[in-house]
Amino acid sequence: MTISLSTHGSHVTIITIDNPSKANAMSRAMLAELADVWGQLDHDAACRAIVVTGAGERAFTAGADVSGDLSASEDTAAMINRALLKTESFSKPIIAAVNGACLGGGIELLLATDVRIAAPHASFGLPEVRWAIYPFGGAAAKLVHQIGHVHAMKLLLTADNIDADEAVRIGLVNEVAPADQVMGRAIAVAETIAANSPRAVQAVKRFVSSGSADAALTREPFEQSLGDAVRASADFAEGVAAFRERRQPSYE
Repeated sequence: MTISLSTHGSHVTIITIDNPSKANAMSRAMLAELADVWGQLDHDAACRAIVVTGAGERAFTAGADVSGDLSASEDTAAMINRALLKTESFSKPIIAAVNGACLGGGIELLLATDVRIAAPHASFGLPEVRWAIYPFGGAAAKLVHQIGHVHAMKLLLTADNIDADEAVRIGLVNEVAPADQVMGRAIAVAETIAANSPRAVQAVKRFVSSGSADAALTREPFEQSLGDAVRASADFAEGVAAFRERRQPSYE
């Protein structure tokens, strides 16, 4: 269970979320590791583009490991925000190679990427409200901006999954590629970007990501208070228990 780094050529770095037995769900330790990796790559002059993917063929990432620690202090929230680049202005372009299920925090990580290639069997969804969990990682802050109100609210409020073709139709991903070509396609896009002027590319990336980050940061205290209220409710206890017991929740 880790976040692994590798390189392709001189200027492309590949981040792999490696916890395949749990659909690449990320523990708090993995999220902290991912937060550190972004800081490392942001200051690595040799890195001009990043590809992020999941280990195996089952999942990109199912988001947070709900079987583990679910506390959400301000310090914990700040760490998760760094891991998912919710409130950070990041300098390097990120290409997502979505090799399977992209759920919950996986969507929130996806929202921090710039170009998105998906396998035909990939699925996308935000199941949090089904289990009385607030989507702390940026979906409520970023999704409307990226894909529009009606598409975002349907994903956020129904907790339904969509397939890769629907994700393309609503603008959540750029394209679908055969499963055995997703990584190659993502690397090709990364190489194209890396061949361009790094100064110009990073200036564009910083400006665009700063707008999203500033908007999320401005509303962070309000979102923290909303999430804390959900977490303190009886619904939260029931939702998490139902998830862990693999049953349908019953909300009174």
